[in-house]
Amino acid sequence: MAKQLKLRNHALEIGKRTLIMGILNITPDSFSGDGIYADPKKAVACALRMVKEGASIIDIGGESSRPGSQPVNAKEELDRVVPVVKGLVERNIPISVDTYKPEVAREALELGANMINDITGLTNPKMAGLIADHEAGIVIMHMKGEPKTMQNNPIYEHGVMEEVKIFLTSQISVAEDAGIDPESIVIDPGIGFGKTLNHNLEIIRNLASLKDLSKPVMVGPSRKSFIGKILDLPVDQRLEGTLATIVASAINGADIVRVHDVPESNQALTITDTIFRS
Repeated sequence: MAKQLKLRNHALEIGKRTLIMGILNITPDSFSGDGIYADPKKAVACALRMVKEGASIIDIGGESSRPGSQPVNAKEELDRVVPVVKGLVERNIPISVDTYKPEVAREALELGANMINDITGLTNPKMAGLIADHEAGIVIMHMKGEPKTMQNNPIYEHGVMEEVKIFLTSQISVAEDAGIDPESIVIDPGIGFGKTLNHNLEIIRNLASLKDLSKPVMVGPSRKSFIGKILDLPVDQRLEGTLATIVASAINGADIVRVHDVPESNQALTITDTIFRS
């Protein structure tokens, strides 16, 4: 596996510790209730705080991808995201933009964003070349279906890990064939994106099998509904469940975790990494 993750003018070390991607939702309808809407200054301040608390990358999202969510058009997404990207680029912070729209990705990359987090896994043929042209990083995520309907009885005839691995293998080839640096690619099995409770648990148990793909592995279980189902708790009471999940993920092979609660996650992962990676 690559020893570093290349993100344009940034390079992050992979393997020494579990990296944190801090979630910055610029939306009014985030499932977790943490959306910062129509206040770029507040969003930038939140991002700066997450970096101080231990985040290595800030992931900016201008469209909710929660189950049942309605898509927004590119203009509205750009109106939300662009002021925040501008504010953070000035501070030389590694920035990821959570989008599957090439027009949003292009604008963000031209402004200086370092990475695109694509929940559709480069299935739009315009996306890979665009990222390659800007020498940016990419998170290739697996999703079964689309956010509006993805949790309507998802079925994996050949097993969830096998299907996820086949998809990610294929899309890594798409990325590299388009000219994306092999050391700029991260893979994400897509916890909660067209997966049942048992699918999510199977993925976390078997993260190590994704190491065969020789790319850093990211997981994003933060506050998700499968944690709520196990604990019978609402979204605002899932911190401890999230921490247990990211610790299990780190032990099983995750290199990056995407979370809302950065300081608590940083503490939990510092202990985990000290035990398992030192």
